Amino acid sequence: MKLQTDVHHLKGSIHVPGDKSISHRSIMFGSLAQGVTRVYGILHSEDVLSTMQAFQDLGVKIEDRNGVIEIHGLGFKGLKAPQKALNMGNSGTSIRLIAGVLAGQDFQVELFGDDSLSKRPMDRITIPLRQMGVEIWGQTNRDLPPLKMKGSQTLRPIQYQLPLASAQVKSALIFAALQAEGKSIIVEKEQTRNHTEDMIKQFGGQIAIKGKEIQIVGGQEFTAQEVLVPGDISSAAFWLVAGLIVPNAQLVLKNVGINETRTGILDVIEAMGGKISLTDKDEIAKSAAIRVESSELKGIEIKGSIIPRLIDELPIIALLATQAKGRTVIRDAEELRVKETDRIQVVADALNAMGAHVLATEDGMIIEGKTALHGAKINTFGDHRIGMMAAIAALLVKKGDVELERAEAINTSYPSFFKDLESICNG
Repeated sequence: MKLQTDVHHLKGSIHVPGDKSISHRSIMFGSLAQGVTRVYGILHSEDVLSTMQAFQDLGVKIEDRNGVIEIHGLGFKGLKAPQKALNMGNSGTSIRLIAGVLAGQDFQVELFGDDSLSKRPMDRITIPLRQMGVEIWGQTNRDLPPLKMKGSQTLRPIQYQLPLASAQVKSALIFAALQAEGKSIIVEKEQTRNHTEDMIKQFGGQIAIKGKEIQIVGGQEFTAQEVLVPGDISSAAFWLVAGLIVPNAQLVLKNVGINETRTGILDVIEAMGGKISLTDKDEIAKSAAIRVESSELKGIEIKGSIIPRLIDELPIIALLATQAKGRTVIRDAEELRVKETDRIQVVADALNAMGAHVLATEDGMIIEGKTALHGAKINTFGDHRIGMMAAIAALLVKKGDVELERAEAINTSYPSFFKDLESICNG
């Protein structure tokens, strides 16, 4: 696919599609609650559809009524053994969190995914789930998918210190702990996105949080709710960066989720000198409109506790850094190496192919700016965020074409991406 290049201005507004993390969890909690849950603004992407199909295969009735998703919940005890293996597609969120849900079920099930997901280590959930009494195993000593598992209706509670900062692992263990006999304690390495904890409260459950320590008592039941999904800040991030680095740009991003565990990219933009402001804040939905415009940027150091708050945005932040004056250093982001791709290496290779100066390190990148970008052939390797980063980078290219291979990967999180891109290029 040939990408649009040499754009001289961007103008307009984008209504950011629904938050992928919240969309996944709304289906899960709706399925595990008693009654009919209605979800408004859900993200209709391949990853979210994988979660939806999995719960349908587990016996849950889910209907789309003119864009409103109605979920006829069965409770934890109402799920049924599927007639086939559950296909998680490309979604790490689906396979890890659903494994936690199935930890308390007494039937055997297999979870599998595409080629990319089959390379992602699942030992980070299988090890603690085995401690709770779950029979679960995968391929190689890292328990790569497909996973086969048989849960237990007498799950043991767990006291577990997470060895890495991961909202997916944390959430998987929370779902298992909700079905265990007694109180579980989970301690985070660093605070990660808290959508699971928020949704437990929204659906009438109980959870105690003290700093990085989370306490959950098993045997809880949930009550159906209405869920309004805000826009995904991870999707908004691509437009934020485009608005900062393309000349003569003025963009407004509407309905962006600003949950405090997800706004690291806003802090980074401010630290780099970006012109950005928030309006129309909705304290209940935790959303706002974000205005951004072309800016002179400077390099900074990004490390420590902020990393979990922007882990998914680091590929596009790397592009942002190529257009900042001076050096940007990203540290403590080794988790990027086990995402849909080795995002540290793939991002560095893609940007370097376009003329940037990016050094991949063990736990991050060192990026020298400001650099002009030129045409190149970029492969997403099935990673949606690499594809969208390349499309934004292409806007700056004045010499040569940018060819994107496997552009369809973008559909896993943002099916309307190119339509939205066209709208602001012609704004």
